[in-house]
Amino acid sequence: MESILIECVQNSLRHFMHRNAIFMCERLCAEFPSETNMQLLAGCYLQNQQAYAAYHVLKGMAQSRYLFALSCFQMGLLNEAETALCPPNEPAAEVPNGAAGHYLLGLIYRYTDRRNSSIQHFNQALLLDPLLWAAYEELCILGAAEEAAAVFGEASSLCIQKQHLYQGTQSQTFEAATDDQNVVFARNIVSDDISPRQSRHTHSNNLREISGNYTGAAATQNIGGGSTNMSFYSTPSPMATQLSGVVPPPVCRNFQQNGNNASVAGADSSPRSTVNSTIQAPRRKFVDEGKLRKISGRLFSDSVPRRNSRLSGESTGNTNSNVSAASGNGTNNTSKYYGSSKLSSMTLRSMTSRKAQSWATEAYGEGARYDISDDSRLNMTSSYPSGDARPLEQEGPTTSASGVNVSSTSILSGAAEILALFRILGEGYRLSCLYRCQDALDVYNKLPHKHYQTGWVLSQIGRAYFEMVDYLEADNAFGLARLASPYSLEGMDMYSTVLYHLKEDMKLSYLAQELVSTDRLASQSWCAMGNCYSLQKDHETALKNFQRAVQLNPRFAYGHTLCGHEYVALEDFENGIKSYQSALRVDARHYNAWYGLGMIYLRQEKFEFSEHHFRMALRINPHSSVIMSYLGTALHALKKNEEALEVMELAIIADKKNPLPMYQKANILVSMESFNAALGVLEELKEHAPRESSVYALMGRIYKRRNMYDKAMLHFGVALDLKPSATDVATIKAAIEKLHVPDEMEDEL
Repeated sequence: MESILIECVQNSLRHFMHRNAIFMCERLCAEFPSETNMQLLAGCYLQNQQAYAAYHVLKGMAQSRYLFALSCFQMGLLNEAETALCPPNEPAAEVPNGAAGHYLLGLIYRYTDRRNSSIQHFNQALLLDPLLWAAYEELCILGAAEEAAAVFGEASSLCIQKQHLYQGTQSQTFEAATDDQNVVFARNIVSDDISPRQSRHTHSNNLREISGNYTGAAATQNIGGGSTNMSFYSTPSPMATQLSGVVPPPVCRNFQQNGNNASVAGADSSPRSTVNSTIQAPRRKFVDEGKLRKISGRLFSDSVPRRNSRLSGESTGNTNSNVSAASGNGTNNTSKYYGSSKLSSMTLRSMTSRKAQSWATEAYGEGARYDISDDSRLNMTSSYPSGDARPLEQEGPTTSASGVNVSSTSILSGAAEILALFRILGEGYRLSCLYRCQDALDVYNKLPHKHYQTGWVLSQIGRAYFEMVDYLEADNAFGLARLASPYSLEGMDMYSTVLYHLKEDMKLSYLAQELVSTDRLASQSWCAMGNCYSLQKDHETALKNFQRAVQLNPRFAYGHTLCGHEYVALEDFENGIKSYQSALRVDARHYNAWYGLGMIYLRQEKFEFSEHHFRMALRINPHSSVIMSYLGTALHALKKNEEALEVMELAIIADKKNPLPMYQKANILVSMESFNAALGVLEELKEHAPRESSVYALMGRIYKRRNMYDKAMLHFGVALDLKPSATDVATIKAAIEKLHVPDEMEDEL
């Protein structure tokens, strides 16, 4: 009954029938209330997004540290999650689940503002699993990632090879225990509580744990925030009695030997019978055991029958389990064919030639032949080019986690190709997070066309153009990303901001409606909706939408920042400061929040605070012309004119299309009474911004200061014709009224 219920739960999870899985697992736990089954129930709850239920099920279970920590993390109980992963009373305890455990611990440290510890665990996760992209992504976000060439280099390739070869030795044992679908399911499951040390020293014979403990963690592989390749650590935690007499296989060695040592299940492939026949039975020597081992290995492991052929072999009776128990070192095919036909080397020797040939053809397919040598050892060979009959000493292919026979050379070649791709993607993302946007674009251009045209890459290109304040190119890139992946919400919050700056109200409204219809529970959807209302100057409704985005994802730093912008637009500076600070608690490198705080303090004339926050923003994004411009403005207000001019020069060089630093530079020169230099800057600025009324208004003030009233009146008139804001109109008219009052000029400036 227990095995049937477990299989039912597995099938339900495999087909994403979460409610049915939960119901059946509750029946399982009621009938068999073991800790393994409770872990399985918790995994069902987690996959159904019921972290609170998993939390209560797992609380107090010492062997469920990773699942419990994951439940706590999803509920925001970061202290409990950390305690589960790193028990304070066990300082020497290893982090469970290898790379996935270190990644989760890194996230916990990041959100509790312990940057150095977070970086350490993300790096450790990458050492254990070089293909854990999410860990490298977090390091890039923290600004602490090494160059991608160093991270995804030769050492990573060797590590991947070792992992896949180790998985190959385990996969043969898995195939001996379950059918093909269950094998694929079990291989992709993250073990609930396994450490790197245990994964290296634990044999994969505990098949009962595969059906129970593994499945309990099946739901948790991708819940922790990033997809991981954790098959290397999927060896179940053994009990002490189960490890007695079992020698762990080495991680890197000839895999025919590991395949021979793997335990075998006969026709009865239930977990209970497999455990009884492989673990509990002692390793005894029988007369024909050596002969059977000669046959097993490459010959049998490379000709694993598909599920239909295994099922057809079950009709021969129950003799498989007897032979399997007697030949504990044989492979699965050995026990199958020998068990079904009750054959041994002596039996074959007594056959007629025709019968033996017929048996060989049935067992191994067309082209197989038999040969009984003089030393009474049975040798099976094949005419197939795959080389199934190579001797045991030759290094042959192993079985990958997907059930495909691959050689170590092909694994190494595949790892090299994946890492070469990761080096480009990783370096581009790293440079983008360091706001070296042009360098990032150059790296992304090296990608193959099929990867360049994916939604994620195009979104990163759009983000790079957005940071470069090239909104037209950003609009184009994000539009292509939408075409490539219309179902993806990656970068759509930023795309909505691009359309906001371009004042594309129709496109922004259409995007917002599309995103909400795609996923009403995504923060990006409500972010786009908020930008749509903000463009219409409906700041209160925009604020409600941004607050909804933050409510759906409290760790959405950009959403907190957009809330702050709307509070500033409503002149609610106190709540604006709180929103920006909330964004910084989520991501200390979110420069937009530092910039927002600087703007609030600048408007409140708290210039020293303003300078500090602008400098913090500039330290994170040293290529932003806008931040440099406002930092120069704050320095000018603090009477640090020389330093302010230097900053303005850097801002002009950073973005020649940005008119703000040139205008602020002219303002600083006017305050220093360098009128000719200021006029030269403004004349140049007119070419970049010919319809900017403030430029002509400032030129009018300079000419008035130099007693050139005709030119002053001309420029004031041009400024009024360009339809400035109401505040600027009042200022310009006041300057015209006092055109011939020299004593008032100083106050006006």
